[in-house]
Amino acid sequence: MIIVRFKAKCRPDKILEAISAFEGGVAPSRRVKGVIHFDIARDLTDPDAIVATEVFEDKGALARQEVLPSVQQIIGKLPGWLAAPPEATIYHISSSEPWGS
Repeated sequence: MIIVRFKAKCRPDKILEAISAFEGGVAPSRRVKGVIHFDIARDLTDPDAIVATEVFEDKGALARQEVLPSVQQIIGKLPGWLAAPPEATIYHISSSEPWGS
């Protein structure tokens, strides 16, 4: 399993445009085979930051999600929205279990 955490600090004048585009990428990403979870939210302490938490079965699922037209559109526009370099980390997970088990 692979978990991707991505954070984009946007320019204040571009945050609403970025949110709209990111929102448009959620449903198509969730439909990709091998996508377990795909969530995008605003940072509660920084209203100009967007955080994505993405959980994939494997690298193949990640690759399938990354080539979606909506994702490619976001990637293409991201440089114009950013106020700082994005943060991205990929975690390789060997096991998981429901919380409270």
